[in-house]
Amino acid sequence: MELFENFGTMAVVIALLVVAIIAFLANRYRKCPADKILVIYGSGSGKRSSNCVHGGGAFVWPVIQDYAYMSLTPIGIDANLTNALSRQNIRVDVPCRFTVGISTDPEYMAAAAERLLGQNAQQIQEMARDILFGQLRLVIATMSIEELNSDRDKFLEAITANVEVELKKIGLKLINVNVTDIKDESGYIEALGQEAAAKAINEAKVRVAEQEKVGEIGKAEAVRETRIRTAEANAQAVKGENEAKIEIANSEANRREREAEAQRKAVAAEKVAQAQALEEAYAAEQKAEVARADRERAAQAANVLVSQETEKKKTIIAAEAEAEKKRVNAKGEADAIYAKMEAEAKGLYEILTKQASGYDKMIQAAGGDATKAYTLLLLEKLPELVKTQVEAIKGINIDKVTVWDSGSGNADGKGGTAGFLAGLMKSVPPLSDLFDQAGMSLPEYLGRSKAEPQAPTQPAPDEE
Repeated sequence: MELFENFGTMAVVIALLVVAIIAFLANRYRKCPADKILVIYGSGSGKRSSNCVHGGGAFVWPVIQDYAYMSLTPIGIDANLTNALSRQNIRVDVPCRFTVGISTDPEYMAAAAERLLGQNAQQIQEMARDILFGQLRLVIATMSIEELNSDRDKFLEAITANVEVELKKIGLKLINVNVTDIKDESGYIEALGQEAAAKAINEAKVRVAEQEKVGEIGKAEAVRETRIRTAEANAQAVKGENEAKIEIANSEANRREREAEAQRKAVAAEKVAQAQALEEAYAAEQKAEVARADRERAAQAANVLVSQETEKKKTIIAAEAEAEKKRVNAKGEADAIYAKMEAEAKGLYEILTKQASGYDKMIQAAGGDATKAYTLLLLEKLPELVKTQVEAIKGINIDKVTVWDSGSGNADGKGGTAGFLAGLMKSVPPLSDLFDQAGMSLPEYLGRSKAEPQAPTQPAPDEE
């Protein structure tokens, strides 16, 4: 029984001891809020002097380690720099407000733990202000007044580049830079503002003059001559007025020598703008006339081109119509010729067919003897042959024939006149010659050729 009691007491003691250890360890675990950095320092931090934790938590060993928090809340620092010397040796006042804070980057946190741990916001602000003043003076010394006043982006980039390097050494990061109006003792910046205002006014006047110039260009052609004369008169008037103003300006030159440089530049800019406006007005009028001339030339060229295109199309249509007409006529003539030749061929075919049929019947009538049939055809054509023979001398025109006849006869007993007539008749080709030339022979009952010998006459037999 005592054994069980001792064992229960020991268990309770062990449980209490475990609970105490757990409570102790839980009490040494530190959590880090989102707006703070937990810095653990002491033995066991390794080569670094501290261990920085952001977000989450870490265990802090008792006795050998300790911890602290650094706030991440941004700090606003007013750096109203006065009498800073610019690159032009002009002193300026540059009011600035910087916003800085501890960064959660490991390098920044380590540097902040080494140099800002234990410092309050006021002390950190004073330390950062000294750095900002020094770097701000350094940046201003490298820039001119014009760059400081007009090119603010370059100014802010230069400040950021120089300040961030120095702030990083103490663990701070530049969040924002706000530069308000820059001022100088000599009034140079104010003069630059007046110059910019005068330049803007002059540019507005130039734009107004350009718009008026556009309106003048758009007027009717009828008043162009009047406008030119008016412009010339105005030019003469302006010239005289400018000369008068130059005289007045020369007389007041001594009084205006000490006026601001910006005012002098503004007046000069106004004069240049007026002269440029007049010059551009004349140039615009000249361009308008050139454009109008080009438009008229283009219109005339377009009219000529349209007329030529119309004539060309008419010619093409007429040529196509004429060609089509010729094709139709040619086709009609070809059809007519074909029909005529076909009719002639049919007629010739009929004639030859009839002739062949007649020749066949004629041969049949001659008892199948083609020579006899041929003789019958020749007898049918004999009158025409004789007529042709007579026609050979019919056309001889004998106006007068003179015959000297002595009355003596020739060997055959004929006189000269009879011989002449006989020779004349002999000039008519004999009928037998015509047959010979045709490759035929004259039938016996129509006569014989002279070359053919006469068959001997058989003596009649004696009657007994």
